[in-house]
Amino acid sequence: MIHAGLTARRAMAKPKSGAVDSGRDDGEMREVEVALDFTPNALASLVYRQGDTIVLACATKADRLPRWFPRDSGRGWVHAEYALLPGSTNSRFRRERNGAKGRTQEIERLVARSLRGAVDLDELGPIALTVDCDVLNADGGTRCASVTAASLALRLAVRRLIASGECLPKDRRLSSEDVKKGVEAPKLSEDEKSAHELAVMPNDVAALSVGMVAGDVKTDLDYILDSNADVDMNVVMTSDGGFVEVQGTGEEATYTREELDAMIEAATIGISELHAFQDSVLAEAS
Repeated sequence: MIHAGLTARRAMAKPKSGAVDSGRDDGEMREVEVALDFTPNALASLVYRQGDTIVLACATKADRLPRWFPRDSGRGWVHAEYALLPGSTNSRFRRERNGAKGRTQEIERLVARSLRGAVDLDELGPIALTVDCDVLNADGGTRCASVTAASLALRLAVRRLIASGECLPKDRRLSSEDVKKGVEAPKLSEDEKSAHELAVMPNDVAALSVGMVAGDVKTDLDYILDSNADVDMNVVMTSDGGFVEVQGTGEEATYTREELDAMIEAATIGISELHAFQDSVLAEAS
């Protein structure tokens, strides 16, 4: 299933000098589209495209909770991993075969924190989920696109776990003794399933890059904008308007409080569009 929205024109990269024209208005988003259930083996999977940045997000359920969890814990866990695939950049990106390093590890932690900011782990129950974000093509904003894509994959995974009876409200869960005895898990009505999904994931989460380029606030930085930005900011927000994270860096310049406020406002407007897009995708998915 493919969902499209937020149109834009493609721009070609050019060196940092003078005014920069991305082919979009300052607050204009890149085109966004999603193809659901891209791979058959994951609990939930999708290909997320934002402009020419493309991310494959797959959510999977582990056989058990992490080893460091207390025994018989009633609380779940959500983890994330991120990777740039070798062909995702203009020169081959070498695989990190001995584990994530530096930038990759930083982004993994950002994606995982963002997802946990939208999930009630107690309501999730003793379930461990991992969302893998593999960048198939990088054209700026890969960490932000990964957060938005991962949120979609996570909600679909939660929805399917509830539908299968693996994720139940606290007062309806089977004990370990019940499981050993072969007690059948209770079945939820459609209304109960919807209510529990909202208890587990009260909000969706999305992220967007904004920045100062040649003195102007730009929304949704692609490569041409990012490589020319004096200030680069990544903003992560939940669908109820809460902030999970704001990462702002003056690349070759400082920025004023007024510029900071303007960038956050631009991000807030853009992220609200992404949340509306997520809603449209999820309304039709099961």
